[in-house]
Amino acid sequence: MGWQQTIDLIAGEAMLFAAIGLLVGGLDDLAVDLLWWFHRVRDRKRPAMTVAALPPPGPGRLAVFIPAWDESAVIGAMLATALDRWRGVDLTILVGTYPNDPATIAAVRRVAAGDARVRLVVGARPGPTTKADCLNTLWSTLTADGTPPTVKAVAIHDAEDVVHPDEPAVFSALIDRADVVQLPVMPLIHRGSWTSATYADEFAQAHATQMVVRTALGAGMPLAGTGCAIATTTLARLAAERGGAPFDPDSLVEDYELGLRIAATGGRGVFARLTDAAGEPVAVRAYFPATVGAAVRQKTRWITGIALAGWDRTGWSRPLAIIDHWFRARDRRTPLAMIVLAAAWLAVPLWLASATGHYWRGTPAPPLAPALATMLAINAGLLAWRLAMRGWLTGRLYGWRHGVMAVPRVLVSNLIAVLAAARALIRYAGMLRGNPPAWEKTAHEFPVLAP
Repeated sequence: MGWQQTIDLIAGEAMLFAAIGLLVGGLDDLAVDLLWWFHRVRDRKRPAMTVAALPPPGPGRLAVFIPAWDESAVIGAMLATALDRWRGVDLTILVGTYPNDPATIAAVRRVAAGDARVRLVVGARPGPTTKADCLNTLWSTLTADGTPPTVKAVAIHDAEDVVHPDEPAVFSALIDRADVVQLPVMPLIHRGSWTSATYADEFAQAHATQMVVRTALGAGMPLAGTGCAIATTTLARLAAERGGAPFDPDSLVEDYELGLRIAATGGRGVFARLTDAAGEPVAVRAYFPATVGAAVRQKTRWITGIALAGWDRTGWSRPLAIIDHWFRARDRRTPLAMIVLAAAWLAVPLWLASATGHYWRGTPAPPLAPALATMLAINAGLLAWRLAMRGWLTGRLYGWRHGVMAVPRVLVSNLIAVLAAARALIRYAGMLRGNPPAWEKTAHEFPVLAP
C-alpha cells in the first residue's frame, strides 16, 4: 500500500469514527435543548421567580463555610464584601484555614476583629489536604457541642466569590422546603482573556438549560461547590452515616458527589433561578482562570473527579431511574468526547492531505460513502444549532458582543478540554496506583468593586 492509499485509509476511518461520535453527542445535546424549550414554552405565562415573591422563611439562621488554603490575596476582600452586602443579616461565617498558612490566617483575623459574625478556624493538620477535609473541620467546629438548633442550613462559598445581597433570603426561604438549594454561577470575565470568557459561555449553557432540565426531570442535582445551602439535618444524617464527616475527604469533587448522595437518599434539591429587585440574577460571581494552563489544571480535577474517579465512587443510580442514568452518563462522557474531537481534528488535515495528494497526482479522490455524507450533513446542522444556542444563552447574560464571540471561543474551550482530558487520564492512572488526592488549586483574584 502506497503512501496515498495509507492517508486515504486513515483519513476515512478517522472521519467515520468522528462522525459517529459527534452524531451521538450532538443528538444527546439536542435532546436536552428541546426539553428545555418545551419547559420554557410551557411555563411562558408563569411570572418569573423573584426574591420579592419568596415565601416568608421559617425560624433559623445560616452558617457559611469558606475553606481557604493559600487565599491571603482574596479572602480579606471577599469577607469584607460579604459582610457589607449581608449587613444586618444574622449568620455566622466560619473560615477554614491551615496552621502552615499564616498569611491567610492573618487576613481572616483582621476581618474577624471587626465583625463578630466571622469565625477563624485553624485546622489541626498542615495543608493542603482536600477541600472536603477542610469542610469537615468546619462542620466539626460547628457541631462541637451538638448542632446549634438555631442553624438550619450551611451555605458553602469559595474564598474568591462575590456574593449576592439577597442570597441569605433565598436560602432561608427555600431550605425550609428542600434539603439542598443551589444558586447559578456566573463567571466574571477578564478583559481580553478568551480563556476566562469560555467559562462564562459554558456556565451560561450549563446553568441556563442543562441544570434546569436535569432538576425538572427529577434527576439528582450535583452541586457546584459554591453558592449552595444544605440543611443541617441533612448534613447531620450524612455525617452519622460516615462516622461524623459529611464530606468525603478522598473526593476531588465533593460537591458533585454530595448532591448525588443527597438525591440518592431521597433528598430534594432546588436549583434556584431568581431575579432581584433590579431584574438581575441572584447568582454567585467569581473570576475563573484566565490562562490556558490554569484552566487545564482546574478542569483536570473536574474531569478526574466526575468522569473517572467519580464513576468508580458513585456508580449508577437505581436500576429504573432512567433519567438519572442519562445525566450521569452525560457527566462522564467528557473523556470519550475528547477522543472523538481529537479524531475529528486529525481527520480534517488528513482529508486535506489526501485531496492535495490526489490533485497533484491527477487521480480522483475516493468518494464519501453515502452514510458518511449523511452523517456529516446532520452533524453540520447540529453544530450550527449548538453554536446558536451557546451564543444566544451567553448573550442573554453578558450582552450581544459576548454572545457573538462565544462562537469562535468554542475552539479555545475544545483545546482546553482535550488537554485537560489527557492530563486527567494520567492523573487517574496515578490514583489507581495509590497516589492520594490533593487540593490542586489555582491562584484566585477578587474584583475591584464599585463602592
